[in-house]
Amino acid sequence: MIKYAKRCGMILEYINAALEKAKYEIIEDDEPYYGEVPGLKGVWATGKNLEECRKNLAEIIEGWIILRLKKGLPIPSIGGIKFEEPKVMESLDKIDAGLMETAC
Repeated sequence: MIKYAKRCGMILEYINAALEKAKYEIIEDDEPYYGEVPGLKGVWATGKNLEECRKNLAEIIEGWIILRLKKGLPIPSIGGIKFEEPKVMESLDKIDAGLMETAC
């Protein structure tokens, strides 16, 4: 449980640092607020307002981190927060995003 708590804390720090770097704009869409994090390929979200967009973006970042950890892909440092070089993380293969969210 301590390992999960440490990882959750690090994930939350990373998400917050990423949100600080996020760029937002208004687009023509049903959900006109669009946000992305430069340097995190494929990480973007939309929302009906800025608050919803930020919430959605935080969830996308969390899933992106978990997926990269499960696949052993590197995670770029952001805001001074750096994950160790990924290793095969067999224990994460058994954890889905819902369980990780509950543990945090």
